[in-house]
Amino acid sequence: MFKNIKITTKLSLGFGIVLVLIAVLGFISLQRMSMINEESSIMSNNWMPSIRVVEEINTNTSDLRITEYLHVLSQTPEDMKKAEDEMAEVLNTIKKNRAIYEKLISSSEEQDLYDMFSKEFSNYLKINEHLLKVSRQNKTDEAMKILQEGESSFNKYSSEMLKLVEMNIEGGQKASERGDIEYDNAKTMVLVIIVAALILGIGTAFLIIKEIVNKLNRFQIGLINFFKYLNREVAEVKLIEIDSTDEFGNMAKVVNENIEKTEKGIEEDRKLIDETIAVLGEFEQGDLVQRLDLNVSNPALMQLKDVLNKMADNLENNINNVLDIVEQYSSYNYLNKISTKGLKEHLLKLASGVNNLGDSITEMLVENKSNGLTLEKSSNSLLNNVDKLNKSSNEAASSLEETAAALEEITSNIRSNTENIAKMSQLSVGVTESANKGEKLANDTTLAMEDINIQVAAISEAISVIDQIAFQTNILSLNAAVEAATAGEAGKGFAVVAGEVRNLASRSAEAASEIKSLVENATNKANDGKNIADEMIKGYKILNEDIQETTNLISDVENASKEQLSGIEQINIAVNQLDQQTQENAIIASETQDIASLTDQIAKFIVNDANKKEFRGKDNVVAKKNKKEEVTKEKSKTTIQKENIKDEKDNDDWENF
Repeated sequence: MFKNIKITTKLSLGFGIVLVLIAVLGFISLQRMSMINEESSIMSNNWMPSIRVVEEINTNTSDLRITEYLHVLSQTPEDMKKAEDEMAEVLNTIKKNRAIYEKLISSSEEQDLYDMFSKEFSNYLKINEHLLKVSRQNKTDEAMKILQEGESSFNKYSSEMLKLVEMNIEGGQKASERGDIEYDNAKTMVLVIIVAALILGIGTAFLIIKEIVNKLNRFQIGLINFFKYLNREVAEVKLIEIDSTDEFGNMAKVVNENIEKTEKGIEEDRKLIDETIAVLGEFEQGDLVQRLDLNVSNPALMQLKDVLNKMADNLENNINNVLDIVEQYSSYNYLNKISTKGLKEHLLKLASGVNNLGDSITEMLVENKSNGLTLEKSSNSLLNNVDKLNKSSNEAASSLEETAAALEEITSNIRSNTENIAKMSQLSVGVTESANKGEKLANDTTLAMEDINIQVAAISEAISVIDQIAFQTNILSLNAAVEAATAGEAGKGFAVVAGEVRNLASRSAEAASEIKSLVENATNKANDGKNIADEMIKGYKILNEDIQETTNLISDVENASKEQLSGIEQINIAVNQLDQQTQENAIIASETQDIASLTDQIAKFIVNDANKKEFRGKDNVVAKKNKKEEVTKEKSKTTIQKENIKDEKDNDDWENF
């Protein structure tokens, strides 16, 4: 019966009993405190004020007695008047205090004592009036007798006043005792009621708490078992075992119904989750075709199912788009891009990355083709310059051969002059002609050397261009290799091409460096030859001067002939060395031509390889302009023109000589 009572009823019953006991306790406490307060009020408002007023009246009567003595003892009217004023003031105070006390009288006995006081005090006042009449007449002795007669009356009403004080003190004590008794009784009753309230309250609370805790424990056990089922710690779920009709019973009934519904829904959810795990496992291995097909009653899981299927569709489409573009890239077709519309985060980064890869490869191909065209153009220029170098070298070699022959003839003549000075005069004409021819050949040698220097300078500039192109090609090939490595399988073919380009660029750089060293050596040698030719011209001038003085200074001619013989021998050695260097220059020019041909082949290979690939801007790529080369050529032409003018002047001087 008790377990089916509503919790509200149980709590109301328990708290109701406690509240009733508290109300009773409060009523009794208020009643007893009212009684104590009444006794306390009587003490404070009646007995104590009565004692105070009676004592003041008693004091005032004593003051009245004193003023009477002062009046009797006064000798002047002023002193009497002052004593009478004080007396009147004392009587007025007594009158006020009597009026106050008359209101505080609370019993007939007290009234009787007060009436006796009033009667005696009235008699005393009559004596006082007689005393004043006698005292005003300065009858001191008679007045003193009247004072003595009034003393008995004074003692009587003072005695009544003391009785009133004792009566009020006794009444206050009785009121205090009654208050103490009421307090003890109230304390006892309050303690009894408190103990009863505690016993009933604790008993009721114990029963209610025991009932509630018992049902809460059952409810807790049921919920823990249900949560274990939710966490897959147990295979079956148990219902909450509460069969009462109170709130806990109703809660248990509702929870049990929901547990059964939840159990059914969880089984459905587990099937869908298992299917989701299987599909996501296929996603993890790269199969994006799988989809979720099972339907459940959980709207959240159905929404999750739709989201996962849509995600799979979107991911599959985007991956297919990326794969299509990557396949086109692997076929060297970089014209198309992946659409980034509607993509976010990682898919957007993937699509943008592939597009950026295509753009980078396109830029690299454009740069490679441009460099190839530039290299091709430079290689053509190099070939032309090398041809000119070969031609100039051959002409220089021919000139040197003629110069060597002329020098041999001059040497023979000088030796003949040395052996037979007498024949010098006859041979001076031939020597003069030979000297003129030697001078002409020396001038031709100088011109040939200047042409060699011009061609060597042009070769040096072309080699610098080749070196720069090889350096840029090497950098671009390295970038191409990096991009190809980033592209993975799709960039393997291009990585091979980039490696070959880098090897060719390295070989071109090495060959250009060797050519540059050889060209610098040839330039130095050509300058030495030019200096020697200048020395030859000066020698021929000295020789002609010596020939003109042969007749007059035969001995000087003999000595000069010996010196000329020594100088000619040195010149002959120098010319032979110059001839050897010219032959070496011809060999270097031949090697340079081979290198230029190889560079031209590399340039054509780069251009053809770039043309095989499809990318934006392929048909608009042109060779880079080498402004430095144009400026250098203009400067070289100007220098050559100036040198030719100088050489012509030298030739005119020589011919005049």
